[in-house]
Amino acid sequence: MGLLRMPPAALFCALSLGSGLAMAATGEARQPNILLILADDLGYSDLGSYGGDIQTPTLDQLASQGLQFTSMYAAPTCSITRSMLMSGTDNHLAGLGTMAEALQPFQRGKPGYEGYLNQRAYSVAELLKTGGYNTLMVGKWHLGLEADQGPDQRGFEQSFTLLEGGATHFKPATTNPGKIEQVHYRENGQPVELPANFYSTDFYTDKLISYLQNSQKDGKPFFAYAAYTAPHWPLQAPKEYLDKYRGRFDQGYDSVRLSRLERMKKLGVLASEVQPAQPLPVNPKLPGWDQLTPEQQKVEARKMEIYAAMVDNLDHNIGRLVQYLRQSGQYDNTLIVFMSDNGAAAENHAQFYPPGAHTDNSFANLGQPGSQIDYGLRWAEVSAAPFHLFKGTTAEGGISVPAIVQLPKGLARQGIERGVARVDDLAPTFLALAGIALPEQAEASRHPITGKSLVPMLAGKGSPHLNDNLAGELFGNAYYREGNLKLLGMRPQAGFGDNRLPPQWQLFDVAKDRGETTDLAASQPETVQRLKAAWLQYAERVGVVFAPR
Repeated sequence: MGLLRMPPAALFCALSLGSGLAMAATGEARQPNILLILADDLGYSDLGSYGGDIQTPTLDQLASQGLQFTSMYAAPTCSITRSMLMSGTDNHLAGLGTMAEALQPFQRGKPGYEGYLNQRAYSVAELLKTGGYNTLMVGKWHLGLEADQGPDQRGFEQSFTLLEGGATHFKPATTNPGKIEQVHYRENGQPVELPANFYSTDFYTDKLISYLQNSQKDGKPFFAYAAYTAPHWPLQAPKEYLDKYRGRFDQGYDSVRLSRLERMKKLGVLASEVQPAQPLPVNPKLPGWDQLTPEQQKVEARKMEIYAAMVDNLDHNIGRLVQYLRQSGQYDNTLIVFMSDNGAAAENHAQFYPPGAHTDNSFANLGQPGSQIDYGLRWAEVSAAPFHLFKGTTAEGGISVPAIVQLPKGLARQGIERGVARVDDLAPTFLALAGIALPEQAEASRHPITGKSLVPMLAGKGSPHLNDNLAGELFGNAYYREGNLKLLGMRPQAGFGDNRLPPQWQLFDVAKDRGETTDLAASQPETVQRLKAAWLQYAERVGVVFAPR
């Protein structure tokens, strides 16, 4: 059954009785605007409010005035998170059982492995549009490349999007483009030409503000989705930002990471007794800072400077959105949600782009058009602090992300929120606050929305997952969380997207051990078997396709 049609403010207040909150909103209230902001590959400790050393005043202010989540889960990679965000259900049901780019022969043609947001999944944009919202989107779609799979076909009335999962942040070359520049931009489903001065984060913000200005004329509330591609590879930033962090990271990986961990403890994001993960062991293929030559250190520090410049510019543009909402009188009635789509990225894309007509990774050109660099695994360890591993895994470093929620003024609540939430909880939360009923669960042609509304949690009533469990899988990596216990199944690395090798199971108490440093599997074998059996039931329920062994 769907939610009762209750005004959102009244719904929130009803759930908040006895919580000690000062709720100004009573009675009938307008549906709130919803601004959803998604960063791409942003690490947990990159923002100032999460202990970072990058200037992020806008997001830090949103965190101080709203709720700062310490246990928000995304999925291990970008399109997987986006499928759960849009549908409110498990990625295996929504069509992204794996990334389209990583689809294996044994997965092709199987239900839930279509490689795009399938028609059996709901779209929160469609539901909000039907419920009276203007629906707007800019940025990265990554949920289907075909004409009938774009955002214009899934409920967005206005959209300017990159269909693929990554692209140069400047205007792609138009003559004999390189692989990364063979991408597709669409506005309302139609091909478009980018302006000469295109820089992704700046342009997406310009476009979204123009959509917001136009949509305000009819007086309807809006659902605006800003899916930024920063700070995803390739690391590139506007010239005015490139030297802002010059010399900031010359002390190296370990020094920066330890400083962040100390700030996280002072800010209360990380409890002082919690054990952080240790960096991966130094070896010839993975040297530490002291094993690098001075010239190598110079290049490594420069990579992190450019990454910081991208995050700084991202925060600036989010500030532009917030300022527009203030100037237009819509700020007080807007729910703002910010999060990253997965953990820090440790890939090495540069190996696929040798120097040539469209690649210039010379030191002088780093961060500018033609530069195709990542910041590498060691800086990813810094961004992922205090967690273990990175994007692409189901370890905490792959799925625990920074997340900030600022409620409309009448529902405002502030502080650090330590309860567990997940990305598929956002769709039912948006519907609940908009006073829109969930779709009837008996509709056989659609998968139900299985995420849990966070409205009680936002009102201080605790996580909706206190009495249930969370589970997931990607590339053969798995997790199952029951209370504070997390069963982590990581397969030996046998190739991107390949899950033919069985996972190796470990057990952690993530309330005390967010760094996943102490494996409890040997001391609690019965718990491991019980949780493993529960994970297998989950896998059967959502249709995880296992490789023949």
